[in-house]
Amino acid sequence: QVQLVESGGGLVQPGGSLRLSCAASGSIFSIYYMGWYRQAPGKQRELVAGITSGGSTNYADSVKGRFTISRDNAKNTAYLQMNSLKPEDTAVYYCNARGRTHSQRDFGSWGQGTQVTVSS
Repeated sequence: QVQLVESGGGLVQPGGSLRLSCAASGSIFSIYYMGWYRQAPGKQRELVAGITSGGSTNYADSVKGRFTISRDNAKNTAYLQMNSLKPEDTAVYYCNARGRTHSQRDFGSWGQGTQVTVSS
């Protein structure tokens, strides 16, 4: 079983920055993909950014140029640097990871979520 633990959320003023972290632990052989999703009240969960083990990234149009996803493969950790935050970025942010365990089984795991609130 693979567990994800997110950290780094909080309250920030518009225009401010936050850095989220997502650490994966457990019987991990490899992680193909790590992604950040968010869900605002009354809305569906949406992809914010994703990164493959090779470093390829993709972003939602709404965050391009403001958010940067990165990962440390040795630490099985992904990061989301969020700059120029806007009130509409307010949501619970979830980490997702997909990969393979040491028993050669594919896994897909979600973190518990971390709240990001952008408000003056």
